Amino acid sequence: MNDPRHYFVIDTLRIGTTVTIRAIRPDDKTKLVSAFKNLDRESVYTRFFQYVRELTDQDLKRATEIDFDREVALVVTVDLGGEETIIGTGRYVVFEEADTGRSAEVAFIVEEDCQGLGIASRIFRHLVQIGRQKNVSRFKNDQQVGALGGMATAGILGMFVGATLLALGYQLFMGWVAANPDAGPARAESDPPPAS
Repeated sequence: MNDPRHYFVIDTLRIGTTVTIRAIRPDDKTKLVSAFKNLDRESVYTRFFQYVRELTDQDLKRATEIDFDREVALVVTVDLGGEETIIGTGRYVVFEEADTGRSAEVAFIVEEDCQGLGIASRIFRHLVQIGRQKNVSRFKNDQQVGALGGMATAGILGMFVGATLLALGYQLFMGWVAANPDAGPARAESDPPPAS
């Protein structure tokens, strides 16, 4: 089994942009602050379930200094003018369930300008691949995100429709993942670049 702390994959988005999907590192704190500043207020609320103006030192430590056993976090980056820029993140946190064993709660956030490019689904596919190596049998996400998105687009009825569509999409995607166990990342690099 590969150590997820060193996870590193080069991938190409459907629009032809080359991205790096890699494990988050403690030295990503400044990059996370920059990425956070590029999020609009509604994205922050949807992710944190409250309005947050800035990330504290404790938030940054919690986000970047993880154990990669019970919690795994990946970032998606692009090279902008020679500088690595985070455009998306995803993570899972493992919890034990008596009836199903190891399960994981997943969460994603993608910068608005990059939404709709398949970034979250790519992160999810990589998280599932890592999770399977660590005996995670089931992945869940918080339906409140779907409820909030549905309410934003369709009012109070959308609160239920959004959550239902999110749950349906999740089940369809998990079915696809189960049916395609060999569908892996585009191209893995054997040696990740040195930390800057």
